[in-house]
Amino acid sequence: MDSPRLVRAIGKWSLAALTINCVIGSSVFGLPPKIAALVGRQSPWAVVLAGVLMSIIVACFAEVASYFSDAGGPYLYARAAFGPLLGIQTGWMFCLAQLTAPAANANLFVTYLAEFWPGAMRPFARLLILTLLIGVLALFNYRGVQTGIRVSNFFTIAKLLPLVFVILVGIAYILRTQPSAVTLPSAQGGWSRALLTLVFFYGGFEAALAPMGEAQNPRRDPAFALLAALLACIAIYSLIQWVVITILPDPIHSARPLAELAGIILGRGGAAFVALAALATLYGYLSAKILTVPRIPFALAEQGDFPSIFAAIHPRFRTPHVSITVFAVLTWLLAVFGSFEWNVTLSAIARLFYYGIGCAALPTLRRARPGQALFLLPAGPVFSVAGILICLFLLSSMERANFLLVGLTVTLALANWYWVRRRALCQNQ
Repeated sequence: MDSPRLVRAIGKWSLAALTINCVIGSSVFGLPPKIAALVGRQSPWAVVLAGVLMSIIVACFAEVASYFSDAGGPYLYARAAFGPLLGIQTGWMFCLAQLTAPAANANLFVTYLAEFWPGAMRPFARLLILTLLIGVLALFNYRGVQTGIRVSNFFTIAKLLPLVFVILVGIAYILRTQPSAVTLPSAQGGWSRALLTLVFFYGGFEAALAPMGEAQNPRRDPAFALLAALLACIAIYSLIQWVVITILPDPIHSARPLAELAGIILGRGGAAFVALAALATLYGYLSAKILTVPRIPFALAEQGDFPSIFAAIHPRFRTPHVSITVFAVLTWLLAVFGSFEWNVTLSAIARLFYYGIGCAALPTLRRARPGQALFLLPAGPVFSVAGILICLFLLSSMERANFLLVGLTVTLALANWYWVRRRALCQNQ
């Protein structure tokens, strides 16, 4: 009897929606004041510039992804290009970047829900809400990738419509009232920090590349999905940044900029509208992560770099059910015992690590697999070098303390690699 296999159910447009869902999360509601504080009135241009820089990295990933048809994303690319050691390091870095964000978003969901139900912040109510939030999504994804991708598609639309609406009413308000210019600080050395923060803003696209073992056309569709998602995110982020700094009287010190913006434009119901939009955004982001991230430990196990139980496929639902369950439990634990105060910079460091590895993989794979890419990036080696330099430049602005947990992750990955080597030696004896 044949062993169960994954179902290829993710189409081109669903992959694009999944990519957007993996990128747009809680940051859109909190980062505008931070970017405005760093670069002032030029902050919308900083958002655009960061998008352009990220497009170099995204373009490299688009070609690299077109060599592969299996699950694994950045881990798989690094392993194929540079061997198991760097592949395992990349897999662990991916988990570091992607594991805490869903838990943080789940906590923020409870915070926004408290706008409608103040009792949501009570310990037992919070525990129950977090359990239902994560448990329901885990169940959907456990029972089939088709269900998981439908949920992701629904929440992608549910998050984009209110964001676009806020942008449109904001533009109309600016054209109608011509608000007076708000005094903001000029950009003085804040550009590198702003761009580094915006790596987190645009990061997450790589998570959508993890479930390529369940994509209908895994070598051709990623290029379209990545480009479409990046253009959509650049437009949404830059326009939101512009309307926020143009309309709010004190955008730098605003704790809830979009809620204040909607309150000014829409009146008393504006804040409630944004709170509902935030709930849809946060839950959609959580749904995307529970769909995508478990495919990394699944891919590690499939390649023999992780305990084989993580590569188990459910005989009926055709999903990596063990990886999904473990990821959901870890997310629940981090959400229950943590808070939203995660280190955004830490996530950016981990991402920059495997972004650089992904860019470096492009020329390596071109030499190792000539003619096999379904998407060939013009001047690919130039993009590769540029992407690596961007990552190194942004990493150079990091504080040493932020590398502590990254160092711990590297150590765990080395222990994982050593375990793989020992097991292989024992099997060959």
